[in-house]
Amino acid sequence: MAKPTKKLFLLDALALIYRAHFAFSKSPRISSRGINTSAVFGFMNAMIEVLTKEKPTHIGVAFDSAKKTFRHESFPMYKANRQSQPEDISVAMPYIKQIIEAMHIPMLILDGYEADDIIGTIAKKAALADFEVYMMTPDKDYGQLVEEHIHIYKPAFMGKPAEKLGVNEILERWQIERIDQVTDMLGLMGDSVDNIPGIPGIGEKTAQKLVADFGSVENLIARADELKGKLKENVVNFAQQGLLSKELATIHLTVPVPFDEEHLRHTEYDKPRLAALLDELEFRQMKTRLLGGSYDEKPLPDTFKTGGTSQMNLFDSPGGDAPAFLPFPNMGASNPSGAGDLPFDFGSGDTPTATPVEKPKGKRTAVKAPVASATEATPGDVTDTVTTDDNTGAEVTETEAPAYLDVYPDYEIDENQPERRKTILSVKHDYRLVDTPELRASLVHYLGIQTSLCFDSETTAIDPVEADLVGLSFAYRTGEAFYVPVPADRDEAQAIVDQFKPVFENPVIEKIGQNLKYDLLMLKKYGVEVQGKLFDTMVAHYLIEPEMRHNMDMMAMTYLNYSPVEIESLIGKKGKGQLTMRDVDIQKVVDYAGEDADITLQLKEAFAPRLEKDSLHKLFDQVEMPLVQVLTDLELEGITLDTNALAELSATLEVDMRQVQQEIFDIAGETFNIGSPKQLGEVLFDRLKLDKNAKKTKTGQYATGEEILSKLEVEHEIARKILDYRELIKLKNTYVDALPLLISKRTGRIHTSFNQAVAATGRLSSTNPNLQNIPIRTPRGQEIRKAFVPRGPEFVIMSADYSQIELRIMAAFSGDQTMLEAFNNGVDIHTQTASKVFHVELNEVTGDMRRKAKTINFGIIYGISAFGLSQRLKIPRKEAAQIIDEYFAGFPAVKDYIDQCIEKARGFGYAETILGRRRYLRDINSRNQTDRMFAERNAVNAPIQGSAADMLKIAMIQIHEFMQAERLKSKMILTVHDELVFDAHRDEIELLRVRVDEIMRNAIPMGVKMETGIGTGENWLVAH
Repeated sequence: MAKPTKKLFLLDALALIYRAHFAFSKSPRISSRGINTSAVFGFMNAMIEVLTKEKPTHIGVAFDSAKKTFRHESFPMYKANRQSQPEDISVAMPYIKQIIEAMHIPMLILDGYEADDIIGTIAKKAALADFEVYMMTPDKDYGQLVEEHIHIYKPAFMGKPAEKLGVNEILERWQIERIDQVTDMLGLMGDSVDNIPGIPGIGEKTAQKLVADFGSVENLIARADELKGKLKENVVNFAQQGLLSKELATIHLTVPVPFDEEHLRHTEYDKPRLAALLDELEFRQMKTRLLGGSYDEKPLPDTFKTGGTSQMNLFDSPGGDAPAFLPFPNMGASNPSGAGDLPFDFGSGDTPTATPVEKPKGKRTAVKAPVASATEATPGDVTDTVTTDDNTGAEVTETEAPAYLDVYPDYEIDENQPERRKTILSVKHDYRLVDTPELRASLVHYLGIQTSLCFDSETTAIDPVEADLVGLSFAYRTGEAFYVPVPADRDEAQAIVDQFKPVFENPVIEKIGQNLKYDLLMLKKYGVEVQGKLFDTMVAHYLIEPEMRHNMDMMAMTYLNYSPVEIESLIGKKGKGQLTMRDVDIQKVVDYAGEDADITLQLKEAFAPRLEKDSLHKLFDQVEMPLVQVLTDLELEGITLDTNALAELSATLEVDMRQVQQEIFDIAGETFNIGSPKQLGEVLFDRLKLDKNAKKTKTGQYATGEEILSKLEVEHEIARKILDYRELIKLKNTYVDALPLLISKRTGRIHTSFNQAVAATGRLSSTNPNLQNIPIRTPRGQEIRKAFVPRGPEFVIMSADYSQIELRIMAAFSGDQTMLEAFNNGVDIHTQTASKVFHVELNEVTGDMRRKAKTINFGIIYGISAFGLSQRLKIPRKEAAQIIDEYFAGFPAVKDYIDQCIEKARGFGYAETILGRRRYLRDINSRNQTDRMFAERNAVNAPIQGSAADMLKIAMIQIHEFMQAERLKSKMILTVHDELVFDAHRDEIELLRVRVDEIMRNAIPMGVKMETGIGTGENWLVAH
């Protein structure tokens, strides 16, 4: 029988829309008007994929009815546990429907029926009318509809290709013999998403066995006496529920909708209307793909609407231009992009002798890009050009860019998708190997006469302290890059690096890079101190879009419509078969490294204007970029550990753990695995009956997390003991036993990595190891700090910590006179607060009053609610609410300031620190109360916490400059939250103490007195 030539695609709209929305949940697409367009974009991409690749002759999009269906009549609780539709989807829905109308695609909807019923009915009718039918959906329930000419089409998702599922695939997926048994599987298992109950105790594996043995739910119930134990009991007791579940899961095929072949035919679009909609959504590349060149792209708008500058911003309004990118006027390249002729000949060279490893740039993920900046051309073009060598004057025949398909034979070009994202195969470029002394000398010459250049390093390891250089790549004009291999021999490598040292240390030349701290640290190990203005694209994007990811590949796809080469395409995936860069063709290494430098250069050109426009350029140039140099030095210095102290602590913790474990067993009256949530839950709630209303997880186990146990610890000793036990395990495994393993073999110290572009508030974090989270509230946690010691007998540890910095900033920003007077006159702020809240004199404040006042002081900064305060203080909610009311009555200016922060954020869409650092709050005007309240809390907290981060960063920069100017032997080695830690030389302690205190207190002048606590000692614990 001939295959039908008519092809019908039926799209399950809501399933695809939800799928698209959540795919972008971590990096949503926000238009310049603040609209989340993720759902529209993802749905459209899926539809365009089908229209372009599958070329259906007919198409329809089915929607669920807003009204209740016939299933609700049979089972009122049907879909009862579904959360309300996300607000962003509600906003997206009208756009999606308008686009579908503009594309002249019929929408299929009927009150009382769901999309799957409509699709099933039409699919069956179409198959009888000689159509090949594809139901486009990720929903597993559609498997019951599949037959010879009806298939499921699962669109490509998160890197997985599209799938077409026919009868064989469905039978294999469910491990069943007949398609109609899909409904039996669903009836037995149930569906938590739709609140279909199924039969308790039956999961997929059990359902497969039962369907294989009995054939159907009906036969299973009729022969239930053949079963045993609990399974028999459940099948007998819940027989009707199983039959009802099967009915609810069955797609009905008698929906009163006509099958109109002509109505479903794919026709021309309403191009003017479609163009206007895509312009409004700012889908420029999509517009070009759908409508072609007759609808030219307009300039890319700003991602966020323009707002005013905070009155707290210490930086002036935008002034001056960003440095112009000025390549040497006579410097060109004989490259496919037509940039002119290169001034020197490039020869072939030897393969590098070390293994390049990509420096940390983040996971490469696909994100839609709105604009391109490189010239496209047909891949594989190779031409010869006669050029003149500027050094010799001789004519040299040069070969242009390599035949890309020869270099990357595994790459595929989809000729049906000419407007898709650009890659190294579709964009002409000239990335060259520089592997001889003459070529390096010539490159050094031309780099030295640039005002700005981009560079990147390839290394042998991700850890820069342990890594060796393998190669350096440079770019100073779009489409061109140069790769310099560095051999494994240290002397030879040093000689090559020394050739480029004058370029790196030239203070006139701006240095551009992605995650520059890594490259600066690598070069420091080779005796190179990079000087000049810095531009780190990772940090720039962090200021522009703090909530997004900042890896190069994501940014390239988003801002340049370019998908960089993935490292796995060169060396393969992780595992035994993975290659090293030594095994890779040298031209691939050149292209990979050259592309990094070239794309980073293009990102700089995209980000610099945005920094200027959003008044972020001074924060970037005067704080974040100087801080890169400071953090580089901190990481390279490292910290000395007393491993003997840690070994002793590990043994002590082991004893403590065993003792607490036995105490838990004694209280429980039995031994069990404390680390097993299942066993722990059974002991606490089934046997000890600690909470008759104990919560359970989705898997049916009792919830035994920290929040649950914290609520129980006041009344139940075993809960407190379990928390203690977990704390001891965390201390031992995460820190005490792990820290010695991180000591560098090269330096004998640990070298944490400071993250400058992670926390949206502007705070620094650290990894490998994470020193920010060392517990210090318990005696055992504090003991860990005892292991951090000076580097030698001539040094001591010095700790300098801001005192209540966030509360002082709150006082300054709010202008509350009571708070200002307390801080400026040295009155304890928590005692002052307790006096106001509890209406007593200062000398009458009790310890309990001060404790409650301290909790509310810090809680107010984070928008604490009466419920939250009651939980922390373990007091009734009514009492907590009264304390909050009394607080605001005593500090009315604080309440006014909080209200002003929220109102400003509602108007501008972001909160702002004293230096203009922004945190965008896209839910600040949300109709969803939970989302809106979370944004409101951030509107209050972000300016305070972010300004504290700004102050610490400025202090770090100024202290670093002072220590360098004075040529001190002392070293700044660590920052944790609001604290700085130093290896202080004994001869410099007093000078360091005075200057550090002075700099920290005056880093940002405010109308409140700042204070620091400075201590010294033989280890960090004593100093702090």
